[in-house]
Amino acid sequence: MPPMTDLRSSPLGHAATYADAYDPALLFPVERAPQREELGLFGALPFRGCDVWNAYEVSWLDPSGTPQIAVATFAVPADSPAIVESKSVKLYLTAFNQTRFVAPEAVAAAMRADLAAATGAPVEVALTLPDDFAALGHAELEGESIDGQAPGGVDPEPVPKVLAAAGPLRTEALTSRLFRSVCPVTGQPDFASVQIRYRGAAIDRAALLRYLVSFRRYSGFHETCVERIFVDVHRQCRPLWLSVHARFTRRGGVDINPWRSSGEERPPPNLRTARQ
Repeated sequence: MPPMTDLRSSPLGHAATYADAYDPALLFPVERAPQREELGLFGALPFRGCDVWNAYEVSWLDPSGTPQIAVATFAVPADSPAIVESKSVKLYLTAFNQTRFVAPEAVAAAMRADLAAATGAPVEVALTLPDDFAALGHAELEGESIDGQAPGGVDPEPVPKVLAAAGPLRTEALTSRLFRSVCPVTGQPDFASVQIRYRGAAIDRAALLRYLVSFRRYSGFHETCVERIFVDVHRQCRPLWLSVHARFTRRGGVDINPWRSSGEERPPPNLRTARQ
């Protein structure tokens, strides 16, 4: 399916019939370009990164018809032409429930091929099986919390103009658990912990918190929210390098964790937070 721009034809926000058989056509691609153009991004991107999805309710049948379960992790590269709309992913995964596969490797291979076809880029897929569930780690985002600052209320829309940086160069990581945005179709709230790592003049922490909580009524996909934060902080504060990572709480058994960076460092570890 080619990427779509009209979300009215998406399953998001509509009553859905859950399929009883594996069906790659359930995935609904959405082009990244229109959302990035609204941020003033054309041509070469100012960041690299990926969107890491964790699906906790994956199940299928083995050749004998016995149910199997796993936690699936997908890593979609930030330079893919499209994202996949989240409800369509949940419908797609549910369709595995009554389908027989010869082995977990076959399940992962199907997901890998289908997500690559939908997003237009190679997608890393890994399954964690029950014997390894105990090894799945969790931790809060590293850095100094700015949630004790006083933002002075909640602005009705994002306010990048308040962002400011001054003073000698420093390298630090700042975090907030107070981020909230809303789904661009259903209006449901999306909560996240956000980490901003940078090297540059010191970012004003109260201003940064005011900026982050100003997304409280912002309508945007998880990936778009993180890219907007990156673009606004980069433009207003001019760090030498910048990394923005958000871990959104799960809905429908899936969490989405975008990461964008102007540096060459490796992606952050995929460790769920307490709220996830």
